[in-house]
Amino acid sequence: MTQDKLVIVSTHADEDAERAILPFVMGIGALASEADVLIALQSNAVHLATKGYARHLRHEGFPPFEELLEAFLELGGRLVACTPCLKSRSIGDDELIDGARPTAAAELAIEFLTSKAQLTY
Repeated sequence: MTQDKLVIVSTHADEDAERAILPFVMGIGALASEADVLIALQSNAVHLATKGYARHLRHEGFPPFEELLEAFLELGGRLVACTPCLKSRSIGDDELIDGARPTAAAELAIEFLTSKAQLTY
């Protein structure tokens, strides 16, 4: 049996901390269920993949974002950031955390087409 794949699109960062954190909560839950999980950061969410950004992001009722990000990556979650979104915010590839990588629309489209489900935050 093939492993189920979930693609989660995140578009928020510190302007809406709850919506920035929820994709990682869901992603960790899906990874615990042995799914293949990809979180795609688009729009303002690309900031979540930059070095040092995770330290300050918090929302009441949830673990600190830094802990969620670390757990997501340690459990085998995949994290990609929209290349045009990075460029429009003058974020270089060298500013991305270990475990995150830039991606283009064509690659992301293939991830959508081969996934069992998609969520957007």
